[in-house]
Amino acid sequence: MARREAPEINGGSMADIAFMLLIFFLVATTMDVDSGLARMLPPKIDQEDMEKPPEVKERNVFVVQINGQNKVALKGEPIRIDELKDRAKEFIANANKEEHLPEWDVKEIPYFGAVEVRKGVISLQNDNGTSYETYIAVQNELVRAYNELREDLAQGKFHKPYEDLDVERQKAVRKVYPQKISEAEPRNIGKK
Repeated sequence: MARREAPEINGGSMADIAFMLLIFFLVATTMDVDSGLARMLPPKIDQEDMEKPPEVKERNVFVVQINGQNKVALKGEPIRIDELKDRAKEFIANANKEEHLPEWDVKEIPYFGAVEVRKGVISLQNDNGTSYETYIAVQNELVRAYNELREDLAQGKFHKPYEDLDVERQKAVRKVYPQKISEAEPRNIGKK
């Protein structure tokens, strides 16, 4: 009896199929790119500016400290995290032009004209032992203060939510309330 040979499977198109599967998974996979904190690095300082730093008045700085036990203090006084947003909004806006709150400069801003823009800066200082959760909670409250002020301004001026404004109007609102959060390098603040 003659022995029959087993038929061979044509493998020529296997590379094509593997390539098509690879492309499918690359196109169908989504990547989450919106994680983390959106922050811009400060501009590089020239040598001339380093020798004579700008004078910052105490009234223009909102000092928030987080110690190693995750306790939050505002200008050295203990504060709960849920109180931070309202105190930051009061500082940022200085609606009544109080003497202990930030000064302002009058600037010309599109859609608003001449506007008083506050000089205030929020200084965030945390301890080496601060937990990430507390740090993020404080960051969220500070950013929420800016977002609420911007939202109120957009609603009052344009009768629309901030998110629904076009890019130019959003930029104008951000110029009225520029987000100024300065973060110091972590250190040992204490065990308050």
